[in-house]
Amino acid sequence: MELQHKEEMQPSNKNSIRMTVKQLIEHSYFQPIVIGIILLNGLIIVTETYLTGNSLLLSLDKIIVWIFVGELILKLVGLGFKGYLTDRWNRFDFLIVVGSLVFYSTPFVSVLRLVRVLRLIRMIPAIPALRKIIDSLMKSVPALTGILGLSILIFSIYAIIGTTFFSEVLPDEFFGSFHSSLFTLLQVVTFESWASQVARPVINEIPWAWAYFVSFIIIGALVILNLVVAVILSYLGQDDEAIREEQMNKLFQENQELKKDIQEIKQLILDRK
Repeated sequence: MELQHKEEMQPSNKNSIRMTVKQLIEHSYFQPIVIGIILLNGLIIVTETYLTGNSLLLSLDKIIVWIFVGELILKLVGLGFKGYLTDRWNRFDFLIVVGSLVFYSTPFVSVLRLVRVLRLIRMIPAIPALRKIIDSLMKSVPALTGILGLSILIFSIYAIIGTTFFSEVLPDEFFGSFHSSLFTLLQVVTFESWASQVARPVINEIPWAWAYFVSFIIIGALVILNLVVAVILSYLGQDDEAIREEQMNKLFQENQELKKDIQEIKQLILDRK
C-alpha cells in the first residue's frame, strides 16, 4: 500500500511542478524581463564593436547565454517537450539558443559574432506585434511569387531595351550588358541618383528615352510596389478578421444556447399551468 501511495504521489508532484513552472512562464512580468535581457544582449553586442575583446562584456555575454538556456529549460518543463515544440516560434528559439551553446567556443570569430547577432532575432517571437507581421509576411509569400515573376519579366524587358539602345551612350557599368542594365534599373526604381547619373545623360543624347524611364518608374516603382504592399496588408488583416469571425460564431452559439434554455423554461412554466 505504501509503494502504491508513493507511485501515486510521484505523478502528482510532477504535475504540480509543471503547473508551477507554467504559471511562472505565463506571468505578466516574465516576457517583459526576457525582452529586457534581449535588449541588453543587443547593447552588449553593439558595445563590443567599440571595445573588442573586453573581458567584462564577454562575461556578461556568457551570463546572458545561460539565462537564455534557463528560460528554455523552464519552458520545456512548463509546456512539456511536445507542447513546447508545437509552436514554430519556440522551435526557432530552441535553434538559436542551442546554436549559441554549440558555437560559443568555436575558433571562428565571424561565426560566433553571427550567432550573437542572430540572438537578437529572438525579439520577434518575444513581441506579439512583430510575430504577427512576420507570420503575415510568410503567409503572403505564395501570392508574392506571382508579383515577383511579373517584376522579373518587366525588368528583363526593360534591361534588354536599355542594353540595345543605350549601351553606347553611357559607360559600360550602366547599360553595357544585360546584368549591368538590371542593376541600373534597380538604381532607377529605388530613385538613387537616377535622374542625374542615368536618365538625363541618356535623354540628352536620345530624346525619346524619357518615355523609357518614365514608363519604367510608373510600372516598377509605383504599380508593383503598391501591389506588394496591398498583398501584405490583405494578409495582415486576415488574422483580425479570423479572430472577429471566431468571436461572432462563439456569440452566436451562446445566443442559440440561451434561446434554447429560455424555450425549455417557458415550456416548463406552461406544463405546470
